[in-house]
Amino acid sequence: MAELTDDELLAELGVEVEHRPARSHTPEEERVIAGFEDILRFREDHGRAPQHGEERDIFERLYAVRLDRLRQLSQFHDLLAPLDRYGLLDGSADALNTTPADMDDDDLLADLGVTAEGDGDDDITILRHVPSREDKRAAEEIATRERCIDFADFKPLFDQVEDELRAGARETRPFVRDLGMVKSDMVKGQFFILGGQIALIADEGEPIRAPNGETDARLRVIYSNGTESNLLRRSLQRALYKDEAGRRITEPSAGPLFGFEDDEGDIRSGTIYVLRSQSNHPFISEHRSLIHKIGVTGGSVEARIANAEKDSTYLLAGVEVVATYALANINRKRLEALIHKVFRLAALDLTIPDRFGNPVQPREWFLVPLHVIDDAVAKIRDGSITDYIYEPETASFRKA
Repeated sequence: MAELTDDELLAELGVEVEHRPARSHTPEEERVIAGFEDILRFREDHGRAPQHGEERDIFERLYAVRLDRLRQLSQFHDLLAPLDRYGLLDGSADALNTTPADMDDDDLLADLGVTAEGDGDDDITILRHVPSREDKRAAEEIATRERCIDFADFKPLFDQVEDELRAGARETRPFVRDLGMVKSDMVKGQFFILGGQIALIADEGEPIRAPNGETDARLRVIYSNGTESNLLRRSLQRALYKDEAGRRITEPSAGPLFGFEDDEGDIRSGTIYVLRSQSNHPFISEHRSLIHKIGVTGGSVEARIANAEKDSTYLLAGVEVVATYALANINRKRLEALIHKVFRLAALDLTIPDRFGNPVQPREWFLVPLHVIDDAVAKIRDGSITDYIYEPETASFRKA
């Protein structure tokens, strides 16, 4: 008897062999399918299509952009239709997102990870980097965020960091291996930029032994969009390495600020001014002797406060100049950021309507006695201010 083939043996047993057609998707189609599957997983996990908005997680925003563009790329609809069990492509199950109208097909393909190269008849479509399974796992770990219920406690810290970055008191540095940033340097209280959001390590758990033998810890990370995640330190480090825009934010530094003596050859660089409001607002009237605006200007103080009655920055009222301090050889922006940092716990929390009735919260006003401001300036003069913390409860400084 002739030897039977495998298929013939299976046929004798009554087993029907299904011959599947060979896989015929192009690399471009594979990438589009993989991108759409990410969107489907989001839809399954959250019960809705991904949406735009600064308050959304960075990955949701990316998925929303990707979905917008897939809806416009009709050449892929037949390819994705068998997978589209939620009607995402035509928006029948979820509200449509919006895609910038000025984006052409090349822009849309580029956002999907597809890049066109070559010209004429030799044009080919190549696949941009496809994340490995490890990369996806790391990304998913970072993406697993939830709403931070006590974000109000952290928001002033994020506001302060943004102010200090604008003023130059803090800087950002690329998060790369060659710059010496290791896991042990990532501790509670440090700020980073990850996925376009400022991230704060708010807390860290007890040290644990990682599978590779190194010491690790689980971190509570708060993000500036009001979300948080609980992840291992090495996962945060890996995510920062893989994020091309990942940065660490330096600690605030006064820099070369202290040069108050008006010696010959010094360059006059401005004035610290302290103002007291003449507003008839009930709270301000009651605490007028304690409420002061502290600022730094390179010009005339008188010119700075002109028309204060029309400016919500000055509480829409006249102001009295109660103290000034001349500066020489000093970076004004850094000095102002330093002063505001020193008194941040005493910042005035007051909302008033502007000239058009819109609510505004004036900045640079503090509940601080004048003699304490004098003391702060003295400590800035001798360079010891960074050794102290201001306590509003006692209206005094204590050693940090």
